[in-house]
Amino acid sequence: MARIALKVDVDTWRGTREGVPALVKALDKAQARASFLFSLGPDHTGRAVLRVLRPGFLRKVSRTSVLEHYGLKTLLYGTALPGPDIGRREAELLRSVQGDGFEVGVHCWDHVRWQDRLLGQNDAWALREMGNATTRFAEVFGASARLHGAAGWQFNESAARAEVLLGIRLASDTRGTHPFLPVAADGSVIGPPQYPTTLPTLDELIGTDGITPDNVHRHLLALCEDGKRDQAYTLHAELEGMKLLPVLQRLMAGWRAQGHSLVGLGELHEALRGTALPRHRIALGSVPGRSGLLALQGGKF
Repeated sequence: MARIALKVDVDTWRGTREGVPALVKALDKAQARASFLFSLGPDHTGRAVLRVLRPGFLRKVSRTSVLEHYGLKTLLYGTALPGPDIGRREAELLRSVQGDGFEVGVHCWDHVRWQDRLLGQNDAWALREMGNATTRFAEVFGASARLHGAAGWQFNESAARAEVLLGIRLASDTRGTHPFLPVAADGSVIGPPQYPTTLPTLDELIGTDGITPDNVHRHLLALCEDGKRDQAYTLHAELEGMKLLPVLQRLMAGWRAQGHSLVGLGELHEALRGTALPRHRIALGSVPGRSGLLALQGGKF
């Protein structure tokens, strides 16, 4: 059967402190591997308030109960409360994840800043922001980062070029259907191999078409039932690592019953070493259940 690569996005200080340890225990118990991608700078979650102006954002908030999952204090960081420096405060915890045998990588420096501003900036801005995160990663782990997964799937050619300059070897910054090499308009490769998120996330599904926390796992399992291709699933420390942990446990049991291997992105990358990946442009588009524009696997070159 297929491999399902599990990618854990860790967006906030609370998700780091509470969600990550819970996920490590659950994954270990299920004998599953995963890639943990950390936010390494200040938690400025409260500044995301401006997203209420985006089409679809309020509908998503009402479906997924942001206050319930993130907590009031987190929603004040960067506004009424100073944003805690996640990488500095939690360096020991982050190292312990790697010590438990899980792959680690970079999610971002400042999650809100990257998610809300990248698409309006130039190459230098993307390199500076990503450089802050990779520098902190090296300080925490004593080695250079090789894996990157963009916050909020906000990604473009500037960010792809920054990954190359900073030594990133594999990435999961996009939404799509299969691994690919990102290319420019002339077909030249501009970034490391992309392993896009192929499955919808819990917050995109719950509250739509009668899907609830009690049955969402069945919807996701149905998408993987034929086992004909590898998948990549993004989970969040603030969701699956906390209140929605039982959903993840049901999912992992279901995937195991289907015969799938639960791996990290690096293992998927190694399994495809030597394979000539197709070349695709990076496009911007929408994903059902999520507001705003996201980086998508675009047309094949």
